[in-house]
Amino acid sequence: MILIRLLSAAGNWFIPLLLLSVFLFAACRRVPLYETFTEGAGEGFAVAIRLLPNIIGIFLAIYLFRASGALELLLGPLRPLLERFGIPPEVIPLMVVRPLSGSAALGLTSELLARYGPDSFIGRLACTLNGSSDTTFYIIAVYFAAVGVKDPRYSLPVGLLANLGGFIAAVYICRLVFL
Repeated sequence: MILIRLLSAAGNWFIPLLLLSVFLFAACRRVPLYETFTEGAGEGFAVAIRLLPNIIGIFLAIYLFRASGALELLLGPLRPLLERFGIPPEVIPLMVVRPLSGSAALGLTSELLARYGPDSFIGRLACTLNGSSDTTFYIIAVYFAAVGVKDPRYSLPVGLLANLGGFIAAVYICRLVFL
């Protein structure tokens, strides 16, 4: 009980003490804090403006992909195969959308949780799928653009292969633990 209170108090004070230590360190080094902050904020704003077209393009593509019915058309032939391996058809759109957009995947996960509940196999699998994969296309489009990578080479195939491994592991572990 005392340990929990101590950890809670330490957690409450960690961020303010960290900020104070940064300010003190900068003051000891005679760094002009306000000027340095405003310069960094300006650079961050410039990066955000440069990334905005990539982000808008990704969200538009995902919306069009779902709204046009192309997602369902793509998944139709895959459903029997995936069901054979014990993958519920309800999570298949999540598996397709997750490499494209984290927020779209979170939206799909929220829909699945609202429909089936967080304690259902589908809800648990959806949450595990979200945690065991990454937004490969988003990373390549946004982060690589932010640092100026022109040729991502093997990033896309390796990222998609890692997502596939995460999906397979999530299904296997959820079936092992929750069924």
